[in-house]
Amino acid sequence: MSTYDRKIISVIGSGLIGCSWTMVFLSGGYRVKIYDKQPGQAAKAVQNVRLQIEELQQNQMLRGNLNSVEQLALLSSHESLSEALEGAFFVQECVFEDLAVKQAVFHELEGCAGKDVIFSSSTSCLLPSSVFSEVQNRMRCVVCHPVNPPYFVRLVELVPHPETLPVVMDSTFTLMTEIGQAPVRLMKEIDGFALNRIQYAIIAESWRLVKDGVISVQDIDLVMSEGLGMRYAFNGPLETMHLNAPDDLPYGLCFYCGQN
Repeated sequence: MSTYDRKIISVIGSGLIGCSWTMVFLSGGYRVKIYDKQPGQAAKAVQNVRLQIEELQQNQMLRGNLNSVEQLALLSSHESLSEALEGAFFVQECVFEDLAVKQAVFHELEGCAGKDVIFSSSTSCLLPSSVFSEVQNRMRCVVCHPVNPPYFVRLVELVPHPETLPVVMDSTFTLMTEIGQAPVRLMKEIDGFALNRIQYAIIAESWRLVKDGVISVQDIDLVMSEGLGMRYAFNGPLETMHLNAPDDLPYGLCFYCGQN
């Protein structure tokens, strides 16, 4: 990858998620080149990002070690896809959640980007095997699913294509950690990924309890906001189980040493 500038990231798509990813990458000191197929949209996105970053600095909420002027100096908009990709080592796709559109985007990207550039999709539910089906070199493809808004909610789900190389997962994990996100690795693709599957399970049981007349809508929300939500803000469900009954867990997993 020596032919690429390890500090340049291309963001494809300039909507809410595209702007959010741009701000996160800028906070990590990366140069960001934003592209949108619609004429003038990338330039509008730059202005939007500028206003948000300046406001964050005024409110003392700006992320990273650089001030707003220094971060914004790293940002540029591009009408040409080839110009937006020039020198980049990582591409974050942020177009809307339409499989055919994403497939077309990555097909076009492969025609312009070098073979060592990592392709990342922001999809929240589409399987990598579907999103990257038009890509010939699928070994460099990965899903980086952010939680909205990514600037404040730092979790990122890394979901591999069945052909994704381990080094691509490792490099992406390192990048996400470096820019201040909290990446988690899925070992394989699955419908809904991890976050949405857990979220849907909670929603489904909540609806079931309300439908069966067990609890009111208002009270089921209190169960989360004044109970489980407060606990899970600090400890995950498995760690909570471990702390409550460390000697009774059948798998004997140690959360502190990472060994069985």
